[in-house]
Amino acid sequence: MSTRHSATITARAGIAQDPAYGSVTPPLYLTSTYELKAFKQPGKYDYSRSNNPTRDLLGDALAELEGGAKGLVTSTGMSACVLALQLLTPADTLVIPHDCYGGSYRLFVNLANRKQAFKVVIVNFQQDNWAELVANAKPKMIWLETPSNPLLQITDIKAVCELAKTLAALVVVDNTFLSPVLQQPLQLGADIVVHSTTKYLNGHSDIVGGALITKDQATGDELKWWANCLGLTGGAFDAHLVLRGIRTLLPRMRAHLENTTLIVDFLQQQKLVAKTYYPGLKDHPGHAIAKAQQNGFGAMVSFDLAADEAYLPVFFNALQCFTLAQSLGGIESLICHPGTMTHASMDAAAQKAAGMGPTLIRLSVGIEDSRDLLADLAQAFAAVEQAMLADDVKPVSTAPEAVAPAATFVQEATRAPATSNKVATDAQSQQEFRLNPALAAFW
Repeated sequence: MSTRHSATITARAGIAQDPAYGSVTPPLYLTSTYELKAFKQPGKYDYSRSNNPTRDLLGDALAELEGGAKGLVTSTGMSACVLALQLLTPADTLVIPHDCYGGSYRLFVNLANRKQAFKVVIVNFQQDNWAELVANAKPKMIWLETPSNPLLQITDIKAVCELAKTLAALVVVDNTFLSPVLQQPLQLGADIVVHSTTKYLNGHSDIVGGALITKDQATGDELKWWANCLGLTGGAFDAHLVLRGIRTLLPRMRAHLENTTLIVDFLQQQKLVAKTYYPGLKDHPGHAIAKAQQNGFGAMVSFDLAADEAYLPVFFNALQCFTLAQSLGGIESLICHPGTMTHASMDAAAQKAAGMGPTLIRLSVGIEDSRDLLADLAQAFAAVEQAMLADDVKPVSTAPEAVAPAATFVQEATRAPATSNKVATDAQSQQEFRLNPALAAFW
């Protein structure tokens, strides 16, 4: 494990490691193949799907940042998830959180249901009896996202890892929302960390990539074999850009956090905000745990608009600094409607169980001037208020019932939950929305 501090690790990622010409900044190796020294004498590199110097520099830097033994760079964040799942067999059980990222949920449930790759049990880690539910599932792997997407709920990583040891289960933590400079799950007992490097690690929204870091070398070597076998490895150019990105990770995160603190304070004062979801708030149920296991509360914020969902277009159309778009973690501020964007792959019943209401909005706070961001939100709220006054509609004073804490449940993926006629109608409407080819990029 590295003795260097994160600021040094990030600033010097790939620096002065060129064995050929002594280049200070890391060179970009775009080659697909490599010359053998002689017949039957291959070198360390032979084909870039298997190994690439640029990709290896990034993997090593990420492993050092997370305090792991092996870092593997993948083509996307989802391919990093697929890679981790290669440790499971059809006889194994995977426990996942009830409020995980929609793309991960889709992957887990469909691999279990359609491919019988493993069994899935869904657990609400926010309930008091989560440990009992996890133990009863007898998992081979426990998957965590903390803070969760999009409700920013916090899971006690250390407590889950201590339980996992008694069950001989692996713990995988998606650390995308915080990055290694704000949270290090391996140091809290996790076995594997996954990232979408598209987000904070790259920070400029100009690549799509992923990474997986293992605590021990043996697991890393096994997953490296699978990454090569399945063709999950990332490209050299994307790795080069992420290497450049992480060299400014710390100053970027400081700017993100500074702006986020001001925006959260602003949201708390708005009558058109029914509820704000941010672990930095002292009344957040996971505040104490977040303070203990994180080095900052992050730059993701969600809130419920205290208005009918019919007013969502008014709010989004009024914005000028916040861009309505997928993704997060770039220097630019983004805003999204999880129910129809990032989590559209979850049906209405699953969204409701996860606590997602129809007016839930998620912010990825960028590094623009905070005064401009606050003014942008203020005029968007004003636009909604004017529209409601014109319609003689009053703001909703409390958060919608749909976003109340989800009830305790453990659900096997093969068991279809019962739905009311209204939920079934909503699910059909969402399915039609998701099948629109013009919107395919959302999922």
